[in-house]
Amino acid sequence: MFYYPLFAVMLNSLLRGAPAVAARKLTETGAKALTSPTAASSATLHRIYHTTQSASSPDWHGTTIVCVRKNGRVCMMGDGMVSMGSVIVKPNAKKIRRIYPKTVGEERAKQQLNTGKAGENDIENEGTIVGFAGTTADAFTLLERLEGKLDEYPGQLARSCVELAKGWRTDKYLRRLEASLLVADKKASFEITGNGDVLESHDGVLGVGSGSNFAIAAARAQMDNPDLSAEDVAKKAMKIASEMCIYTNDQFTMESLAMEEEGKDAKE
Repeated sequence: MFYYPLFAVMLNSLLRGAPAVAARKLTETGAKALTSPTAASSATLHRIYHTTQSASSPDWHGTTIVCVRKNGRVCMMGDGMVSMGSVIVKPNAKKIRRIYPKTVGEERAKQQLNTGKAGENDIENEGTIVGFAGTTADAFTLLERLEGKLDEYPGQLARSCVELAKGWRTDKYLRRLEASLLVADKKASFEITGNGDVLESHDGVLGVGSGSNFAIAAARAQMDNPDLSAEDVAKKAMKIASEMCIYTNDQFTMESLAMEEEGKDAKE
């Protein structure tokens, strides 16, 4: 209501054929509006809002990791692309690791001393499979912490993941690490994030990374096919993700192990 007479004068001047006067009046009005405290504070808030919005939504990309549990097998597969911005640095990185507990390492050494060779089939079905997406240094830091938790709580993957997530969330140093982990053993599979989440899949499929949504959707679509094994489902899912995600290639790394039979512990 305060600026209504001024705008009326400007409109009359414009209709009378005086565009220069109207332009000068409009410039003076804009200057007064910008110098007023209310307008200045609203403009400042507007700029702060846009800055906060862009900073709170970073672009996560760089890889695709998928884990499938099906027909008595657990398979984790990931691509090998390492990118820095818009440049591909390495196409065949290994983003899947297998962590062995200390007891398995001791048994392997005893087998090599007694027979001269280790039981490869037994070793391949032991340990914990870990896949990571994100910054390499951060991922290996979390991998070492997870290995320590597994040694502290042997045979308790769920508790080890929860303890890692608690430290990741509360520790001032670990809180800055930018990575996501997929962890699987004979009993269960989990996704661990920096928000303190420990997620277990309800259908046997988990994924992290930029192309994880494509891989998860493709894997779930094939889970009801009885002719496909866990390895086949994971490979087909990763193939589709590599064709749709520009940060995922088709040079895959795979680790698998046999699932634990239900009721085995009870029988023993």
